Amino acid sequence: MDILIPILGIAGFALAIIVHEVAHGLVAEKLGDPTARLMKRLTLNPIPHIDPIGSIILPLTLLLLRSPFLFGWAKPVPVDPYNLQHPRKDMALISLAGPLTNIAFAVILSIFLRIFLVVFPGAGISTVFFYLIQFNVVLAVFNLIPINPLDGGKILTGILPEEKARAFNNFLDRFGMILILILIFPSFGGRSLAAIITGPIINFFLEILIPGFS
Repeated sequence: MDILIPILGIAGFALAIIVHEVAHGLVAEKLGDPTARLMKRLTLNPIPHIDPIGSIILPLTLLLLRSPFLFGWAKPVPVDPYNLQHPRKDMALISLAGPLTNIAFAVILSIFLRIFLVVFPGAGISTVFFYLIQFNVVLAVFNLIPINPLDGGKILTGILPEEKARAFNNFLDRFGMILILILIFPSFGGRSLAAIITGPIINFFLEILIPGFS
């Protein structure tokens, strides 16, 4: 069981980032863009989705550092906006699909966690469910921050009037990664600005999804 728990945790972590990207591709296909399917990215096979840094190096580093939660990403699913009838609006919907899928995944995990707590009270595997629910919620909420290349940047671009959206997008294409680094760098009493901003939202979901969470 001691070996099984980390294996299940890593598998669940990989599945979370994969379903996030597959959701983007599926919604893109529904809206007219078959690029993800043509490039064989609408699959749960992890190999086509592996990003060396986001899928391997960062998660392993966090595990070795005994981080309280895992974080990472998969290789983005390709989307061709020229295949979409309403590019800005459709890209917003495609981008929203990833975080919503992670929230749905967290809800499913929460249901299974409650079943396990009743059938196998005190079982160590409940820890796996705790971390996987937490990871899916963190992945969803963090991706909704309105900064490129996060999903939230594309969602906001799809909502804003066209002229403002263009200016916003041009700015974030140039400075988005710098802003993300500023957000995730621990600078406020050892906490990152991203953690301060998203923490209350993440805790709200975790209090609902994880019994006894506080």
